[in-house]
Amino acid sequence: MKSGPDPDLRGDYSRAAADYTVEQDWGSYTADEHALFRRLYERQANLVSRYACPEWIEAIGKLDAAREIPKFADINKSLGKATGWEIVAVPGLIPDEPFFRHLAGRRFPVTVWLRKPAEFDYIVEPDVFHDFFGHVPLLYDPVYADHLSEYGKGGLKAMRLDAIGMLARLYWYTIEFGLVQTAAGVRAYGAGLLSSGGELAYCVEDPRPRRRPFELERILRTEYRIDRYQDTYFVLESFAQLMRDTAPDFTPVYARLKHMQPYAPDAAD
Repeated sequence: MKSGPDPDLRGDYSRAAADYTVEQDWGSYTADEHALFRRLYERQANLVSRYACPEWIEAIGKLDAAREIPKFADINKSLGKATGWEIVAVPGLIPDEPFFRHLAGRRFPVTVWLRKPAEFDYIVEPDVFHDFFGHVPLLYDPVYADHLSEYGKGGLKAMRLDAIGMLARLYWYTIEFGLVQTAAGVRAYGAGLLSSGGELAYCVEDPRPRRRPFELERILRTEYRIDRYQDTYFVLESFAQLMRDTAPDFTPVYARLKHMQPYAPDAAD
């Protein structure tokens, strides 16, 4: 989930519209930036076949985005036909309310700038590679796409209920760092995993992190760290479970959980 902007964020917010969208200005990308995007793509392409969920692998094969930074308008032609979604260009991290409104309207905000070569292995803020490579493919999956739209509607409601902190944990442990059970075993579907050169293998194979079954209330109470690999991952049975288990009204859940102590990221029980 995105928040901000603040003066320390990267990105040119001076040309953003009221909803924080900007023009992609694809022609301004340099040859070096396209080459860096291609290197990032090639690095991850060698990993995702082993660690990504089948729905993501099927979708990325349709995007033809390996050679250069993609043109959002071209992607939207096929994405709109598939699930009614579109991607919109934004200067970087955006505040919660416009972020939720975009999701609720089936618009996914994608950052326009690309990391520097020195940030090849790690970047603090999401860039165009993270947003596009990690998030966009699953927007072609109808069930996942419907869930993300409902999440946006739920975010607007959570703002009114002062429950953004809890709902942010759901985004973190699903949309960004979620795992799902497949016929081949546990696989990644979270964008933060799929766009990571190191954590993608770690989340599936390493014995150290806890891999817990998806449980909504546990997720809403589990804190997370942004400066290291995850201590805990939550594993879905399927995207249908994600849609089903997040469909009920969260209002009574928020009311109950706000009086409970949150779990630490590495809590064992």
